[in-house]
Amino acid sequence: MADIVTLTPNPAIDLSTSVDRIVAVRKLRCSAPRRDPGGGGVNVARVVKRFGGSVEAILPVGGFTGQLLRRLIDDEGIPHRVVKTEAETREDFSVSERSSGQQYRFVLPGIALRRSEWHGCLDTLAATAPAPKFVVGSGSLPPGVPDDFYARAAEIAHGLGAKFLLDTSGAPLVKALERGVCLIKPNLRELRELTGAELSDEKEWVAAARSFIDAGKVEIVALSLGHRGALLVTREVALRADPLPVEPASAVGAGDSFLGAFVFALAKGDNLAEAFRLASAAGAAALIHEGTELSQPEDAYRLYAQTKIEPV
Repeated sequence: MADIVTLTPNPAIDLSTSVDRIVAVRKLRCSAPRRDPGGGGVNVARVVKRFGGSVEAILPVGGFTGQLLRRLIDDEGIPHRVVKTEAETREDFSVSERSSGQQYRFVLPGIALRRSEWHGCLDTLAATAPAPKFVVGSGSLPPGVPDDFYARAAEIAHGLGAKFLLDTSGAPLVKALERGVCLIKPNLRELRELTGAELSDEKEWVAAARSFIDAGKVEIVALSLGHRGALLVTREVALRADPLPVEPASAVGAGDSFLGAFVFALAKGDNLAEAFRLASAAGAAALIHEGTELSQPEDAYRLYAQTKIEPV
């Protein structure tokens, strides 16, 4: 059985294309589309698999798009368990404007899941045997799924003896923190929303992260800072990863690539600093590819050599 299990309550097919220039009304002739399996946990699983990790994905799927999503996941060689839904699996799409280098991202809502469907995802996680080392919950919740979904998943992971890592926002994140998790991966905006404070400098960012750690809500906070790099904060240490000099071609999947590389490194026994370094390199590596390709290991390891991790 897999060392890492990912849970994606709101998966999608990610479609990406490009045009010379985006203008209103006119027909826009696009490049050939690229379709990738998507949704936070699915993307994390894709990255772990590429790095050679042992991973399995759990997700709900429905309709023709759900069948395509399963085929795309199969094409990447990712073992998965699915809960069939009546609702059609959603699609997202992004369009890159070649003349400006700008990318436009359109995220469609998931269709409501029935109680039996979202509960089936949790039951599937609970049935995992033998138990994984890590469970990763990632992505938004579709309509019909309660805010405490990830809190329930964290409780199940705890019962399995697995560490629960979470990348989400808003009420689902708050509820999960009330239960307690191993790791969260907010960006600065999300951390400000959690604390209700402006958090204007690095000292305040570390203090805010430690406030949740000291309260017993989380063990590790990985704070994404965009062009300013990232912070990793525990009770004992705070580390900063400086930004890497890459020319972004796409903003899609950097956070998922970060988390996928991070949990892969932890699962193979790397310490936190090593895992943080690889994760930072993988997040930057995702930026250099157009569309929804995510991080490739050869790019991540090349950037790994340039990644500086320093104590705060």
